[in-house]
Amino acid sequence: MTDPSVLGALDGVRIVDLTQMLAGPYCTMLLADQGAEVIKVEPLDGDHTRIIGPYHVDDRLKAFGGYFASVNRNKKSIAIDLKTEAGRDLVLKLCDNADAVVENYRGGVMDRLGLSYETLHARNPKLVYATIRGFGDVRTGKSPYSDFPAYDVISQAMGGIMAITGPDKDTPMKVGPGVGDIVPAITCAFGIVSAILRAYKTGRGQFVDVGMVDAILAVCERIMHQHSYAQTLPHPEGNHHPLLCPFGMFPAKDGFVTIAAHADAHFPILCRLIDRAEFATDPRFITVQDRRANQDVLIATVSDFTRQRTKQELLKHFGGKVPFSPVYNVRDIVADPHFKARDMLPWVPHPGLDHEVQIAGVAVKMTETPGKVRHRAPLLGEHTDEYLKTIGLGTGDIARLRADKIVA
Repeated sequence: MTDPSVLGALDGVRIVDLTQMLAGPYCTMLLADQGAEVIKVEPLDGDHTRIIGPYHVDDRLKAFGGYFASVNRNKKSIAIDLKTEAGRDLVLKLCDNADAVVENYRGGVMDRLGLSYETLHARNPKLVYATIRGFGDVRTGKSPYSDFPAYDVISQAMGGIMAITGPDKDTPMKVGPGVGDIVPAITCAFGIVSAILRAYKTGRGQFVDVGMVDAILAVCERIMHQHSYAQTLPHPEGNHHPLLCPFGMFPAKDGFVTIAAHADAHFPILCRLIDRAEFATDPRFITVQDRRANQDVLIATVSDFTRQRTKQELLKHFGGKVPFSPVYNVRDIVADPHFKARDMLPWVPHPGLDHEVQIAGVAVKMTETPGKVRHRAPLLGEHTDEYLKTIGLGTGDIARLRADKIVA
């Protein structure tokens, strides 16, 4: 782990985190990585991802598995029963001194608990209140599906990304990582920082709303201009691009590689590297549009060259000359010096283990206030006492709340 004493860009920003599962926690993780103080308010039995795993084979405690560890690093945990009036009052007081609160419950849940945007805004006008829901919040546009629950696979399906992903035009496919959660999370983090900056200037917070389906559509912006400008119905293109060629995945002797040499600057270089220099002046391949129109010939020719060589041989041959990469699995990633040089594979301690484990690092790099993994994910309620004392409760008060099963 890197030096925790170096402050992040969001040092001094306090976030009350009422999120669970992936979309919300990933959003607040991004803020915590950049130095924000994130107070994760969990139910007494914890965020349900604590028990999902996977657990390390040496883990004696099993307080949480890799899922929770990965997206809840850099946070503090306080366990409160929001179904009780006393518990809700504690959250209200925590929000009184916060810059933002983030939640990803179904629409109306926080309203019924007395923790709505309107209630919190009245108490703390500079507070930014952010939500991530499947189909958005009624405050910014009532969808006919506002009350529908949603997960990653739902937003991938309706947002359009599945319909352009797959091995052939008739087979839509789920994208591997949970982009239906993670893309909305990244979008919401951007919205929160934007709204906090505005609140610092004006003293007035606002409601920030990200619909998971909306965020996926925004990522799939290409399908809209294809439909609107060209009146086409985009469909899965396999492992190649619908508008550019050569741009996609090609076979190697021991796996696959990717090449993106569609541009005029790179195409002649690729032709030379695959021993087909004459293609650079061939009338079939002069422009980007020509290359796309004759993509079958290009793809077959490049594939004939790549399939005779290993991924590492191709990396040495193409690397740095045209846009190129082997298709890596996670073991390839761990072995490649790039990710170590970029601090993308940090080691973190884990409760119940005598050794550290690796998680994915922070992709946003800054020179003066670097984001980093400063500390491991918290144990359930690890910081309950610390934060209850900040809102005026004494040791006896906290003990009574714990005895009454309002906090843990």
